[in-house]
Amino acid sequence: MKRYWEIDALRGLMLVLMTITHLPTRLTDPLGQPFGFVSAAEGFVLLSAFVAGLVYSRISYNRGVDSMRQAFWRRALKVYLSQAATLLFLFTIITAVSLRIDQPAVKNLLSFYLANPWEGFIYSLLLVYEPALLDILPMYIFFMLMSPWVLAFAMRHGWARVMVASAIVWGLAQFGLSEWLYELAVRYVGLPVPFHEMGAFNAFAWQFLWFAGLWMGASRNAPGAQPFRFPKWLLAAAGAAALYGFYWRHHGINGQAPFGGDVELNLLFDKWQLGPLRIVNLLVLGILAIQFGPDFMRRIPRLHWLEAMGRASLPVFCAHLVAVLTVLAVYGDNQVARPWWGDALLLVVVFSGLYGVARAVQWWDERGQPPTALAQPLRD
Repeated sequence: MKRYWEIDALRGLMLVLMTITHLPTRLTDPLGQPFGFVSAAEGFVLLSAFVAGLVYSRISYNRGVDSMRQAFWRRALKVYLSQAATLLFLFTIITAVSLRIDQPAVKNLLSFYLANPWEGFIYSLLLVYEPALLDILPMYIFFMLMSPWVLAFAMRHGWARVMVASAIVWGLAQFGLSEWLYELAVRYVGLPVPFHEMGAFNAFAWQFLWFAGLWMGASRNAPGAQPFRFPKWLLAAAGAAALYGFYWRHHGINGQAPFGGDVELNLLFDKWQLGPLRIVNLLVLGILAIQFGPDFMRRIPRLHWLEAMGRASLPVFCAHLVAVLTVLAVYGDNQVARPWWGDALLLVVVFSGLYGVARAVQWWDERGQPPTALAQPLRD
């Protein structure tokens, strides 16, 4: 399989936006959700699922379901080890620094671990306790473990039943499925981890986004697959909705909270629950990206540094967490703690480090490979 540099560049862009969002600088709010009421996390998950569907369905066609399942499990193990390493960094170095200088931002982030270090450590390795910022990889692991069974079923019976079931679970998640299951776990297992310490992302809602991306990727390998095409009326509607969402996000009086202090209405755009209007905003942006993105990418110079970061998405993602946690431990979460030039210098240092990680991963992958093997297959 050829490697799609456009997807690598898009994943690199999502990593850049996530880093800017998570680092406490003056750019955090202006560049948070820059295209509407959709964040880089949605784009990153959707692209990762698309690549997974593209790659692992091809493995299934070529080498069988067992090989596909093993490939998923190997990837899930790699992601788990990355999560464990990042947790170890958080619980040792970052905890020690924040306690020494009495940094409230990190102490609040680690409140459960500081109060219950043994339980915090064990349940974090079980992916139950998920400190803030370290809650997306556990969800990713959960999806990777489910995907081989779902993909094998869909390749045999079609995607209609899969997506209907996924939509039903998403709907139940909007009405408290996670909270209900948590109450059962507390009642019958005695789970000691508070619900708010189990990650901000509602995995039962976000699985809909993952399986939609998995379907899109796998469909590219289906016999007789045709390019995605959209009627002109849909493109016009998507363009109008996307422009309205962009304007509302950047010129609305409430900024990133579309309805201000109205909690009930804001749930329609809620990130953590993947609210229905958020899905609509993502859908119209996706339609426009699929229709016009390839031609746009051909007209601009290739952004090799973004491609490099996208190719090494997992190491770069973990490196961005290390950078963000370090900045929080030293400076706290005050977005104006430094002058403008200090923010600019911080961003230059962080992104230079992330690009260095990407190039180091590329060098490691290419080390010892014959020249004919350097055009590596697309992989998640």
